[in-house]
Amino acid sequence: MNRQTLIEQIISKKSFLCVGLDPDVNIIPAHLKDTSDPVFEFNKIIIDATKDLCVAYKPNLAFYECLGKKGWESLEKTMEYIPKDIFTIADAKRGDIGNTSKMYARTFFEYFDFDAVTVAPYMGEDSVTPFLEFTDKWVILLGLTSNKGSQDFQQILNQNGKKLYISVIEKAQEWGNPSNLMFVVGATHPESFNELRSLARDYFFLVPGVGSQGGSLDEVVRNGKNSDIGLLVNSSREIIYAGNGPDFQTDVRNQAIKLQLQMSKYF
Repeated sequence: MNRQTLIEQIISKKSFLCVGLDPDVNIIPAHLKDTSDPVFEFNKIIIDATKDLCVAYKPNLAFYECLGKKGWESLEKTMEYIPKDIFTIADAKRGDIGNTSKMYARTFFEYFDFDAVTVAPYMGEDSVTPFLEFTDKWVILLGLTSNKGSQDFQQILNQNGKKLYISVIEKAQEWGNPSNLMFVVGATHPESFNELRSLARDYFFLVPGVGSQGGSLDEVVRNGKNSDIGLLVNSSREIIYAGNGPDFQTDVRNQAIKLQLQMSKYF
């Protein structure tokens, strides 16, 4: 999906909601566990309940890979089921030497046909640029993540007195552009959004951490929005596990509506 199509979807739906498809087979509703493919059945219901309210879906690959072959099959079926006008993100956090990254890129962009993949920048330019060679595909580079451990490395001051995540976001703009590169910026760091927006004015930010991790949607938008919105705010557990009964999709939809209505006031 190209940048203009993504922006049109955001404007049309008055939403910048990304729904994380993180199906934990231990906690999905009990009535789905007797089906032939509980993970896909769960995802299918989530998608049906939210597809008119969100602009992106983000399967976290760990929840599929841990199930082996069956998990990969569930992911394939999920990707086939997601409407083609909704942006898809492989939350895979890959990144390796160039020839390996090229194979990862082929996996997610050619085989699964994701629109974007999350990439770890630690190994530098040659680990990232193979993902940027695909037309209308996106790298979402880890910048400042929402987890507590982000302070261990990302916020260390480097030789020029800048925090490492600032240097990452500055340097990465030499490799990509606002039409093929986004950055992960956690909602748990509201104090950083103004600075990051000034450094990456036209880039999209994928924002985890709103809701259950304590991040504020209002602070994120107030400090991080640009003229194209420029945000994909992810919600996983808060939406997909909003209910666990036989009609859990009602609770799922109500939670998604709540977030979409909050987002609509920023248009």
